[in-house]
Amino acid sequence: MNLYVSLAKKAVENYIKEGKIIEPSQRDLPKEFFETRAGTFVTIEKDNELRGCIGTYLPTRPTIAEEIIRNAVAAATEDYRFGSIKKEELPRLSYRVYILSDPEPVKDIKTLDPKKFGIIVKTTPFAYPNEKVGWFDGCAPLKSGLLLPDLEGIDTVEKQFLVACQKGQIDSVREKVFIYRFTVEKHE
Repeated sequence: MNLYVSLAKKAVENYIKEGKIIEPSQRDLPKEFFETRAGTFVTIEKDNELRGCIGTYLPTRPTIAEEIIRNAVAAATEDYRFGSIKKEELPRLSYRVYILSDPEPVKDIKTLDPKKFGIIVKTTPFAYPNEKVGWFDGCAPLKSGLLLPDLEGIDTVEKQFLVACQKGQIDSVREKVFIYRFTVEKHE
């Protein structure tokens, strides 16, 4: 089993069975798990149906190992669309781990490709047309929506943008929006 997926699975199973968040072991994992920081998403499926998906588009933890562990546990217990995973479900679960590149601003929507890039659509509280507001401007977004790349049923840029706006409850006609794209390294 892939080491990224194995770490996510171990984190979920330990948390569901023992109620404890595991510590990543430098004996069991390569050094890049401790030397790299990145946003990660963990997707959990049960019998090929989505059971939980939570992640971060920027790193929030000191290492990628800790990022995966935290997001795996969150996907299993905090996804508002589902209840917490139960112990008896564990044998029927499968996992995917996505390692995200840093988001980059999109100046032209024609540079998007829903098979290659994930997108983030966000609004800002103080965004006026003449202001130069960027990703790291210190303003907390009022609303944001994120879609990973290569999702089933998302085959056009327009649909990807529309679904990301819907997820973030963004009215792209009335609100000033900023679009960012990112790539993923997918582990199954």
